[in-house]
Amino acid sequence: MSAQPPVPAGTVPTGVDPAGHWADAGLVSGEAVALDVRAARLGSRVLALLIDIVGQLFCAALLALTLTPLVLIVLPDQVVDRALTGALETLGLVLVVVGYPVLWERLNHGRTPGKLAVGLRVVSADGGPVQWRQSLTRALVGAAVEWPGLVLPLLSWVAGATVMLTDPRGRRLGDLVAGTMVVHTRTTHPWRAAPGIVAPLAGWAATLDLTRLDDALALAVRQYLTRGQQIVEPYRSRLARELWREVAAVTAPTPPPGVPEPLLLAAVLAERNRRGSLRLRHQRVLTASLWPDPATPAVVAPAAADPPAPAGVRPAVPVPRSASPDHPA
Repeated sequence: MSAQPPVPAGTVPTGVDPAGHWADAGLVSGEAVALDVRAARLGSRVLALLIDIVGQLFCAALLALTLTPLVLIVLPDQVVDRALTGALETLGLVLVVVGYPVLWERLNHGRTPGKLAVGLRVVSADGGPVQWRQSLTRALVGAAVEWPGLVLPLLSWVAGATVMLTDPRGRRLGDLVAGTMVVHTRTTHPWRAAPGIVAPLAGWAATLDLTRLDDALALAVRQYLTRGQQIVEPYRSRLARELWREVAAVTAPTPPPGVPEPLLLAAVLAERNRRGSLRLRHQRVLTASLWPDPATPAVVAPAAADPPAPAGVRPAVPVPRSASPDHPA
């Protein structure tokens, strides 16, 4: 989640931010910085629900195939009656409808399998992690009046959809009661090209030892270079210094003095990308030479040209077989 320009305390930004991205979740950090987080709407949440319904049906089938035989084996026939089977069915329904979302949200940072697939996450209304009480509350309200809607199913579905469509942050009845909301975990920022090497740093970058620069740190540098303009000062400069401190600890030699950290980070990343491109090109050439693609037509080398005849000597003209002396026409 990237940061946006600071807003006054108590202000909840909605709509489109100055960078042109939808940041309508209204979440503000402790430094009064508006977070670029989008609230999940009806379409994405219904898609996540459909995936979770498939998961719940699988769990219900698994319970039916394991719990029923276990009860028949362990308990005597005199105990197994209609009341017991009804109680087990109710217990299984509660585990599937209520236990499924509660356990997943608590053990997977607010994400059920459906939300994980769509890129959603349940958080508290203030942006903090969802708590046990909140997960249980929203699951109970959802089971009663939303999905599956044990109380007036059709009417509760219409009411739940109306609440989600009219709420500024797309919250359903369970979210309003539990004090939670669902946000997107995937941002809408375009993946911009990272800056290249400035001319004075080209020689230094060519001598860098990048063997200890891992992929995670390189990705952090790239994200800073492509999104750094969206971070306000002094946080942008502070983050650049911290990133360069980590990069300088795993690279050598030391850079020229007086160069700003963003230029150094751009030079290191551009040199790493250049070397990776060369290595990939060499690997492709080697692979093509060892395992040529049969679909690629073979290139036939042109035949060597005959050396020029000496001056005064007529070049020999090939005689057709049918016109040779041994084989008259």
